[in-house]
Amino acid sequence: MCMTKGTKPRRHERISLPKGMDVVWYGAGQQQVSRVRTLGMGGAFILAPISPALGTNLKLIFQVPGGVVSADAVVRNIVPGEGMGVEFTKLGATDRDLLEQLLKRLLR
Repeated sequence: MCMTKGTKPRRHERISLPKGMDVVWYGAGQQQVSRVRTLGMGGAFILAPISPALGTNLKLIFQVPGGVVSADAVVRNIVPGEGMGVEFTKLGATDRDLLEQLLKRLLR
C-alpha cells in the first residue's frame, strides 16, 4: 500500500506520468479532454483547472498501447486550480487487462 499526504493508505500504487496522457472525461454536464498526471489500478490524478464537485460520477476514456480503456470513476479529491483525484468504480475485464499491461510496462 502507498501512503498519501494524510494517514490513509492507498490500495494501489500510482505511477507518475511526466509527459502526461490524454483522457476524455464526461460528467456533471461537462465533456473535457485533460491530461493524466498519475495513474494506478485504483484511479488517477487528472489535470483540470476547473473540476466537478467531490462525489461527481465520471466516465473516462483513454488510449493505451493495445487499445482504449473505458472506466467509470468518482471524484475523490480536488486541488483547486490544478486538478482532481478520481477513483475507478468500474473497469471491464478488457479495460482492466489493458491498464495492468500499461502499468507493468511503465514499472520496468
